Amino acid sequence: MNMKNLIVSVLLLLPLGLAAQEMKIAVVNVQDVFNLLPELSDVEREMSTFAKQYQDAMKGMEDDYNRKFADLTAQNDSLTENIRMLRMQEIEGIRTRMENFAPMAREEIDKKQNELIAPLNEKIQKAIKEVSDENGYTYVLHPQTIIYSGSNAIDATDKVKAKLGLK
Repeated sequence: MNMKNLIVSVLLLLPLGLAAQEMKIAVVNVQDVFNLLPELSDVEREMSTFAKQYQDAMKGMEDDYNRKFADLTAQNDSLTENIRMLRMQEIEGIRTRMENFAPMAREEIDKKQNELIAPLNEKIQKAIKEVSDENGYTYVLHPQTIIYSGSNAIDATDKVKAKLGLK
């Protein structure tokens, strides 16, 4: 009975061994490919313009806050209590708007960046799939996630670059 179980086990595991021999794994350094895309400079330029709008708005609020605070400090002794309180409330309102504006601006900037980068990532993923299909790769991994890579490892980064027309 033990011999029969051993033979059945070997026969069941044999296809797994054959499948493992046919498996082709490649690596692609997506960041290298991404950095070479010509569209990246357009994305960076658009992001810079977009972020500058938020930076300018924040600077305007900061300047307004600093100016009103300096005015209040300079005129503090000559103001009535009610006017002083009114100006302090105004300054506090500006500070609150600045505190609320900063995370909202960061969120909008991140959203815009993701929106602009998504087509570039899709383009790279499409090229990786095409290269994988053409070369029979079963899996494509990022080289930074690999603990060990043997001398016969396949680096398909240059093939993906070529597919995208990059050097």
